[in-house]
Amino acid sequence: MTTELGLHLEDALDVLALRRPLLLASDYDGVLSALADDPQAAGPEPWAADLLTRLAGAEGVTVALVSGRGVADLRATSGFTGPYRWVGSHGAEFDGDLDPAVLAARDRLVAAVGPLVEGVPGARLEVKPAAVAVHVRTVPDRDAAGALLAAADAAAEPEVTRKPGKDVMELALTAADKGTALVRLRDELGADAVLYLGDDVTDEDAFTALGREDVTVKVGAGTTAAQHRVADLDSVRALLERLATALAV
Repeated sequence: MTTELGLHLEDALDVLALRRPLLLASDYDGVLSALADDPQAAGPEPWAADLLTRLAGAEGVTVALVSGRGVADLRATSGFTGPYRWVGSHGAEFDGDLDPAVLAARDRLVAAVGPLVEGVPGARLEVKPAAVAVHVRTVPDRDAAGALLAAADAAAEPEVTRKPGKDVMELALTAADKGTALVRLRDELGADAVLYLGDDVTDEDAFTALGREDVTVKVGAGTTAAQHRVADLDSVRALLERLATALAV
């Protein structure tokens, strides 16, 4: 395991396991599930449900799933059924609650951006509770893909929050982000420390919001503010197994 995680990260996990209350939070796509062209097909890795169940069973430990997906979508796609906290729509949803006015604003955004997406072969519009996402991963014409993301950006009202990611532009109806959501959840739980795992640009908000006493881990390549990095989903499994062992679960 040393070659997969590195001694510095292993030591940080061992220290983290001594803290209580403890919040263990993770993005879903790209961390607990491989990225997929069709987000609805992004089922969890075979080991994910068991490891999350073990971690959630430790005394004084809360496990949270933090995603750009809506909570209902995240529950359905992951199939996870444990005693978890669910933070969706980049922090706009806590366990599924959302302001009806946000839903109405989202529908107006769909009307503005939808026709643009329909005009680009391979592009897809994902409608979330508090946002819409323009996906261009499967657009063969990369120039057209870039032009579509720019056009969607321009079509949205100025107050819409832009959240660029890997071959996607999310247009969010709230200013919520994963960082503010994690801080809110940590404060609610009175957590003494937080672990956060993420792989995408939107996870940087969480990495920067947490403190030096917390443990932040970037999955994969790319510039990051996270304290640690692991290479891939196999390394995520090794990390969670190491933590479960340290927690004696």
